[in-house]
Amino acid sequence: MNRTRLLWIAAGLLSAVTPMGAQSVTDSVGTAQRTLDIQYVRPQDQRGINMFETPKVAGVAYDGFRIQWGAAFAQQFQGLTHENTAQPLSQAAGNPSPGNAGAASVANRNQLQSMGNGFNNAVANAYLHAQLAKGIRIQLTSYLSARHHNETWVKDGFIQIDASPIDVPILHDIMKFTTVKIGHFEVNYGDFHFKRSDNGQVLYNPLVGNLILDAFTTEVGAEAIVQKSGFLGVLALTNGEVRGQTLRASDRSPAFMGKVGFDKQLTPDVRARLTASFRNQGSAANGTLYSGDRAGSRYYYVMENVASTEAANFTSGMINPGFTDKNNAVMVNPFIKVRGVELFGLWERGKGRSASETDTREVRQLMGEATVRFLKGDKLYLSARYNTVTGNLGSYRVTPITGAAVTVSNPDVDVTRLNAGGGWFILPTLLLKGELVTQEYKGFNALDIRNGGKWRGFVIEAATSF
Repeated sequence: MNRTRLLWIAAGLLSAVTPMGAQSVTDSVGTAQRTLDIQYVRPQDQRGINMFETPKVAGVAYDGFRIQWGAAFAQQFQGLTHENTAQPLSQAAGNPSPGNAGAASVANRNQLQSMGNGFNNAVANAYLHAQLAKGIRIQLTSYLSARHHNETWVKDGFIQIDASPIDVPILHDIMKFTTVKIGHFEVNYGDFHFKRSDNGQVLYNPLVGNLILDAFTTEVGAEAIVQKSGFLGVLALTNGEVRGQTLRASDRSPAFMGKVGFDKQLTPDVRARLTASFRNQGSAANGTLYSGDRAGSRYYYVMENVASTEAANFTSGMINPGFTDKNNAVMVNPFIKVRGVELFGLWERGKGRSASETDTREVRQLMGEATVRFLKGDKLYLSARYNTVTGNLGSYRVTPITGAAVTVSNPDVDVTRLNAGGGWFILPTLLLKGELVTQEYKGFNALDIRNGGKWRGFVIEAATSF
């Protein structure tokens, strides 16, 4: 693709989102920026970058009941190619059942989908914040349109309490360093979920894609965060499900999560953060720690077969270990920022199984990311990320059109991704970014479509968020 064509694509992406970025005030570097009406909230624009747990700083004085709307929009253009060496394998038609429409037979389920360069469907989020009282707010997030759900879909809704509603001195003292969250919310396991792209909200992520093993889900429960003198601790108890559930009570147990860490601005130029997180759940009807993203991957159709569709095969390029029943996970995240240079890392180990398994399996993930921001207001940046996942993905069975069922096992796989790109904050609410990306699959069964798999190319994304 020549340079002129790329410029036209970038211009088209920007024109799709630019009208949505209207703002109300001007910041210190002379660019448009919105004022905040809600306390203890993470800004949806550039100011929210590298903000993890919302700090114990109100951000704005309490002035009675307030409502604030926000939105986020993103549009991508992708140019990706893929290849594999998997052996041909047919698949018989799946019979319909309650809640399952069935599936047509496929002559070769390991034949990759044919794809070319083009625009992905635009995606969008809507945000509703309400200030109910001093230090008490409500948040509701909806996916207006997503790859997986083209229809409007509620992501989360919760109450966050940063000040005591009861006028008791000891409670006021406790709430000076404590935050309580109750409802259906994004679970606070690890730190990457604060940086990842979340459907239409992509300004916090310096690159386009998320991680190969994407620990992200929403659950119903309660969370307490304590932050004091740079130290932080998190404890949470949830239902362990992506939705409310009253059936199959014997198959379900609560999920426990915790985090400890240190996050402090050591000097005006140096910030350091280090956290360790854990999650434990003994049993679930449908655990979704690694499959809770209802928006979908940014890399459309990669390593998907000829029968795939955009919505049904929405996790393209990701790895789901299938820990739908028992799951134990640990993640460590270091982060350091020295002036315009940011280094972020991740080490993760997950153990678990599905309901049909008796033995637990293990997967591990490593990630390192470097970002350099420059120019006044950090308008431009360059970023690179290395991400690898290894471990035991278990097995599954395939029934061919003719012949006996086949078991496909992947006990020792290795998946590696490299991203390199950059971005331009035209406004604090308006971003144009792009990346080159390559991913390679090793150790997969010869009858698995990912055997000898490779995909590579570029993705350009324009977004606005306010």
